[in-house]
Amino acid sequence: MALIEWQTEFETGVREVDHEHRELVDLINALHSKIGSNAGKEVIGGFLGEVFAKISAHFALEETVMRKHRYDEYAAHKADHEKLLDDIRDIIDAHESGAFVDYEEALGRAVRDWFVDHFKSKDARLHKMLGV
Repeated sequence: MALIEWQTEFETGVREVDHEHRELVDLINALHSKIGSNAGKEVIGGFLGEVFAKISAHFALEETVMRKHRYDEYAAHKADHEKLLDDIRDIIDAHESGAFVDYEEALGRAVRDWFVDHFKSKDARLHKMLGV
């Protein structure tokens, strides 16, 4: 079962952003599947690094769109991005130190809930502001 089920209400109307959102959801679901199948430490570490890199790149694109359109809630939106990146870094650090064992629960809580809430609130507002 997927960790995050794609919903059309996640769409912003910005083609590049929506495409990356779908890719991120697919990547996160793949990581969740690997974790659920008891993948080894190296496999999980690689996936966590890939998730972090792709999310960082996506946020850079989204923040560029917001700056281009002089989005009025840019700072708050960016801060929300930074919080998720901090949470993922914490998971990666714990994984590397060997102190982390409950990936499914932590990843689900840190990523699924964040994405669903962020898509439905912050990205939905951005979509309305851009008028797309």
